[in-house]
Parts: sequence; structure tokens; C-alpha cells
Amino acid sequence: MSFLDVLKPGLFTDRTLFVTGGGSGINLGIARVFAQLGANITICGRTEAKLSSAAAELSSLGAQVCTVVADVRDYAAVAEAFGASEQRFGPVDTVVCGAAGNFVARAEDLSANGFKTVVDIDLLGSFNASRAGFSQLRQSKGCLIFISAAQAYVPFAYQAHVGAAKAGVDALMRNLALEWGVYGIRCNSVAPGPIEGTEGMKRLGEVSGRDTWTSMIPLGRYGTTDEVGAIVAVLASRLGAYVTGAQVLVDGGQGLTGSSAFNQAVAAVLPPTTDGV
Repeated sequence: MSFLDVLKPGLFTDRTLFVTGGGSGINLGIARVFAQLGANITICGRTEAKLSSAAAELSSLGAQVCTVVADVRDYAAVAEAFGASEQRFGPVDTVVCGAAGNFVARAEDLSANGFKTVVDIDLLGSFNASRAGFSQLRQSKGCLIFISAAQAYVPFAYQAHVGAAKAGVDALMRNLALEWGVYGIRCNSVAPGPIEGTEGMKRLGEVSGRDTWTSMIPLGRYGTTDEVGAIVAVLASRLGAYVTGAQVLVDGGQGLTGSSAFNQAVAAVLPPTTDGV
């Protein structure tokens, strides 16, 4: 069954979605869902080639698309991207803060710069997009969706940087839900589990085998970007009109099983430490 069997194809006609990190992966998958539901789409990211490819795909689904090269760590660049979107489509209705960075590293091997890079992309980038989009969201009484992760609420080995960043993202989401509700702005986060076809799962699957990852998921399979996008669409629609300050798990139950399978699988492929441990 497709989400189009449940959600009305014109659900977001004349409404605009703005997605950071929208050139690939889960974020592009979310944009594809909104494109098929009638939305105008603005995507920003650091790589023009990825954005151009994504725009062609979204246009083929019938969407009007605006692309802007911008690094979410640069507030001025993000604000410029929102300005370009408003000039093309008017005020945004839904903002997805999806730009993220990740790699695996032992905490003792993690450089200060590596830690800062992930926190800056995930957390600072989410704030920059939220703050730059605020005035438009206030006009549209729109919603903010933050892409979180299980690392925000379960400790994962070799993910100290990601856990800190995503926990911060969820705390930011709740604070903005509390403060910006008075303007009619709703703020929620979505935490995907292992998702089919994403770069991260391709890399992890190659080193440890697909079965390693599906074994830790109660539903026994990877999710799809459509399944993540459909939940974002529900939260952004009138169906989610009274939902704010919530973290929604789209993980097939992975969060129920903890992180031990992940920890063991990654430990098996990490290079030895300098002291041989």
C-alpha cells in the first residue's frame, strides 16, 4: 500500500515545504512525498550537483522546485535560502531541519573538531533553519519538523558526538514548541530507524551484513523513506493540528531493543586503538 492510498494527493497544494539537507537520503524522500501531495518544494544543501539531481526528480513528480546551495552552519546563507524560497513561493508552511553529519568513532579517538562538526551541522544547523524560517512560519502558522535519531534517547557506543547533537535537537524542539505555540507554530521531531537506500545503511550493511541490522528491529526489516515522509506529512497536515512538542519514532521498534547489536557490529570493524585495546 502506498501513502497515496491514504493521504489525499492534493493535500499540500499551494503550500511550501523547505528542507535542509534535501539533496539526498531521508530528506529527499520526505520531499518526494510532499511533491506527490501537491506541495511546492525548496531544498537547500552544500552540493549543487545533488540539489540539481534532486530537483529534476521532484519536478518529474509535478512539483515546483527551488534549490539553494547553503551550509546550515552559516546563518546568513540559510537566511538567504529562506528569502529565495519566499520570493518564489511565498511564506513556507513546513520546515524540515534534516541536515546531519555522522561517522563512527571511539570517544577517545574523537577529535574536538569532529565532535564540533557534527554538533554544528545537526544542532546549530537546526537552530539556524528554525530561526531563519520563524517569520515565515509565523505568517503561515506552520510547523517545524526536526529529524532526530535513537541516539538522542539511547546511548550508542562510538556515537558520543551524534548522541549529544541529537539530544540537543530534541531539547531545542521542545523549547520552541513551548515558546512558539503562541504564534500557532507547531514543533515536533521524527526519529527514523534503519532506512532502506540511505548512505549510512549502505555503509553499515556492507561491513556487517544486512541481517545484523534487521535482527535488532522487531518488525524485521528496514523502513523506507516514504514511510518517514508519510509521518512528516501527517504531522504537517490538519491531522496533526494538536500535536506539538512530540518525538515520533519511525523505527520499526528498534528503540525497544537498545543498542547492543549496533555496538557489537561496529566494534567488530573498527580499527584497533593505538594502545592495542
